[in-house]
Amino acid sequence: MRIGQGIDAHRFAPDRRLVLGGVEIEHTQGLAAHSDGDVVVHALCDALLGAAGLGDIGHHFPDTDAAYAGIDSRILLQRVMASLQQRGLTVHNADITIAAQAPKLAPHVEAMRRTLATDLACPPERVNVKATTTERMGFTGRGEGIAAFAVVLLNE
Repeated sequence: MRIGQGIDAHRFAPDRRLVLGGVEIEHTQGLAAHSDGDVVVHALCDALLGAAGLGDIGHHFPDTDAAYAGIDSRILLQRVMASLQQRGLTVHNADITIAAQAPKLAPHVEAMRRTLATDLACPPERVNVKATTTERMGFTGRGEGIAAFAVVLLNE
């Protein structure tokens, strides 16, 4: 078994759609990034790559490469999963926490969970997604952006 953890954060930006865990969420702003800015998927990719000993998302999909401009982060996740599968690694479970003051994410958690389970090739009950606020402290609490934290367990 292998354990990995990942963290990602992006600031809010106008005129962008908000995508978290592969699910588009209605909000006044999206997240600034070279890709679609899905911090949940980015943290998850880093956790998967870390557990496999394969570096981080920036190494595999650099923001200096125009090929990744505006890309759907689920495509990156699918590429990470293909790399893991080539190495005989499978996802046992994933646990993800999203820190955001707004928008309210509880209504979207189940959709994120199911979407991510599909991409991770595991049953939805092995993917946990939860959301919290930071009680108006820090950049997430001030509504400047969103952060996500992921932990995964891989089977060899």
